[in-house]
Amino acid sequence: MTTQVTAAPPAGAAARRSAPAWFQEYGVYAAVAALLLFNALFTEHFLTVDNLRTQLIQVAPIVIVALGMALVIGTEGVDLSVGSAMALAAALLPLYLGYGLVPALLIALLAGAVVGAVNGALVSVVGLQPIVATLALFVGGRGLALVMADGRLQQIVNPDLLSLGTGSVLGIPLVVLIAVVLALAVAFLVHRTTFGRQVVAIGGNRSAAALSGLPVKRVLTGVYILCGVLAALAGVLATARLTASDPSSLGTLMELSAITAVVVGGTPLSGGSIRVLGTVAGALLMQLLRATLVKHDLPDSTAQIAQAVIIIAAVYVARERRSR
Repeated sequence: MTTQVTAAPPAGAAARRSAPAWFQEYGVYAAVAALLLFNALFTEHFLTVDNLRTQLIQVAPIVIVALGMALVIGTEGVDLSVGSAMALAAALLPLYLGYGLVPALLIALLAGAVVGAVNGALVSVVGLQPIVATLALFVGGRGLALVMADGRLQQIVNPDLLSLGTGSVLGIPLVVLIAVVLALAVAFLVHRTTFGRQVVAIGGNRSAAALSGLPVKRVLTGVYILCGVLAALAGVLATARLTASDPSSLGTLMELSAITAVVVGGTPLSGGSIRVLGTVAGALLMQLLRATLVKHDLPDSTAQIAQAVIIIAAVYVARERRSR
C-alpha cells in the first residue's frame, strides 16, 4: 500500500498568501506609525503638542461621520448624504439658538435622524440601492439647508455652543473627547450588543438574515438613522469650531472622506464586517497624509492623488483577501 504525501507549500508562498490578510488587518496602523516617524525625522515642529492638537481637532468630525459610515458599509450599503446632514444641522442651529442651546442641539440632531430615516426607508422598504437612495438627499438636503439659511453665512455668538468647538477638559479638546467616546460606544455597539451582531449578519447575507427571522428592515433603518445623527453632530461641532454656520460649504466632500477612512481602515465594501478602530486609524492616516504634504509645500491636489492611490490599494487588498 502506498501513501500519498502532499508536499507542503513553500514558506515563501504561504507568506505571500497571508500578506493581503496582514495588510488589511494591520496595514493602516503601520502606515500611521510610518507617517509619524517620517514627520518626526523630516518635518520641523510636526510632533509638537500644538500641532498634534490641531491635527486631532481637524480629524475629529471626520472620525464621527466615519463611525456612522462604517455601520452603513457594514450592511453592504453607503450613505452619500452625510455632508448634507451636516449642512442641515448647521442651518438649523442659528434658527433655534434663541430658545437655548439644548433645544437647538436636539432639533439639529433630529434633522440628522430624519435624513437617516428617509434613507433607511428608501433602502429597506422601497428597495432602492443605497447609492441611489442617499444620492437624492445628497442633492436635496443641501438645497434645503441653503433655503433655510437664506443662502447666507451666519455668525455664531452663543458662548455655550462655541465652547463645544473650542473648550477642553484637562487640556484635551472637547471635540476630540467626544470623538473618542463615540468610537468606544460604536465599538461596544458592534461587538457587545444584539443590534451590532444583527448589523454584521445582515451585511454578510441579507437574504439569509431575513430567512432566519432577523428584523432586517428595522435594523437597516436604525443604522441609517444612527449615521444621520452622527453626521448632524459632526455638523454641530464643526459649526462651533468655525464660529459660523455656512451650509454652502460645511460638509462638502465629507462623504468621500468618511468612506475613505472606513475602506482604508479595513471594513470591506461588501459588508459583513465592521472595523471601528481601523476606521479611526484610517481617518487619522488621511489627515496626517494631507498635513504632511502641506508641511512640505506640496499642493492639495497631490494629497488627493495620494488618497486615491491608497483607496485603490485598500480595495485591491480586500478583494485579494476575499478571493483566497
